[in-house]
Amino acid sequence: MVSAKDAAQPTPCQWGVMDELYQRYHDECWGKPLHDERRLFELLCLECQQAGLSWSLILHRADGLRRVYDGFDPEKLAAWTDERLEAARQDPAAIRNRLKIKAMRTNARAYAELAHECGGLDAYLWGWVDGQPIVNHPLTMADIPAQSELSRAMSRDLRKRGFTFIGPVVVYSYLQAAGLINDHLEHCPAKYATAGSR
Repeated sequence: MVSAKDAAQPTPCQWGVMDELYQRYHDECWGKPLHDERRLFELLCLECQQAGLSWSLILHRADGLRRVYDGFDPEKLAAWTDERLEAARQDPAAIRNRLKIKAMRTNARAYAELAHECGGLDAYLWGWVDGQPIVNHPLTMADIPAQSELSRAMSRDLRKRGFTFIGPVVVYSYLQAAGLINDHLEHCPAKYATAGSR
């Protein structure tokens, strides 16, 4: 007897076919385990910039944001002066929310403390899931939550550590993007093509 899973035709996640850039991000990055420390920090920065906005906007402006924020180098960002923050706000490539811009420096400084205490984002994040991605089995986009017990607990912990713009919805999105949570739809071709790390 053929199971419903075997009988189903491969269907990409609906959001992953919006345009070529989005499709490449969906196919090659989203949900694939990420362990590179610098890229984890960059992704955290981008997710914080996204808060209240669409990921499409952030994805299409990522190159400009990398330029504005010194390549998301945490040491450089941690050393930014108030004048440097204001200069960033005047850059047309930036998301010109003053609090989000300040959060880049705040989070870089919080990251330095986390790296000292925990060894970095890679060790910190993957320690929450015992080193293994959580694989969910959504059939439709409506089955995918905006947050979870894990993202709420991690958000509380990160805020205690001094991070800002890091609520449970942002954290859940971050965990999906970094591959700690695999929320590809069950019949998406990328669902079980995410085992390798990046």
